[in-house]
Amino acid sequence: MNSKSRLTPERWRAITENDSAYDGVFYYAVKTTGIFCRPSCKSRVPQIENVQIFFNAKDALSEGYRPCKRCNPAGMLLPDEELAQRAVQIIEESYRDPLSLQALADRCHISPFHLQRTFKRIKGVSPAEYILQKRIEKAFVLLAHSERTIAEIASMIGIGNADYFAALFKKKTGQSPTSYRQMKRR
Repeated sequence: MNSKSRLTPERWRAITENDSAYDGVFYYAVKTTGIFCRPSCKSRVPQIENVQIFFNAKDALSEGYRPCKRCNPAGMLLPDEELAQRAVQIIEESYRDPLSLQALADRCHISPFHLQRTFKRIKGVSPAEYILQKRIEKAFVLLAHSERTIAEIASMIGIGNADYFAALFKKKTGQSPTSYRQMKRR
C-alpha cells in the first residue's frame, strides 16, 4: 500500500481540522519540509500532494522525516502534558526554595496564566497547591524519621516560619506536626 492510497478523505479532514481524536492513529509527513506531525498539530496545512501518511512515528523517522517541534509526535506526551510534567520536575527539584508561580513559569518559559491554567487542567490542582502537597509529604517523612525540630523541618521543606508551617500542616492533615510525630513513634 503506497502513501497516496493511505491518505483518505477522512484522514485529510483530520489534518485540516486538527482533529486530536486521530492522534496516535496515524501521523502525517510533509515531503517539502521533511517534518512529520500529529493530526492535531496547529502548524500550517500542507499541500495535499506533499502529504505522506504513517501509522507510527518509528516509520516516519526511518523514512528520514524529523519530528515537529510544535506537536512532538515522537514523544509519548502531548505538549500540555509535557508542560505539566516539566513543572512537576522543577517542583520536585526545588520545593525547598521559594517557588512562586512567576518563578515556576519563568523556568518553564511560559506565562504564569498559561502555566496555572494548563497545570490545573492536567493535574487537577494548581501549581501552588501541588507545591504545598509536596512539602507536606516531605514533612511527613521528616517528622516520622528524624529528630529535627519543627522549625528545622519547616525550613528544610521551604517554609521559613515554623508557626506558619504548623498552621498549614494542621489545616491539611487535621493534626499538629508534634501530634503527628508522637503518633508515628508509638
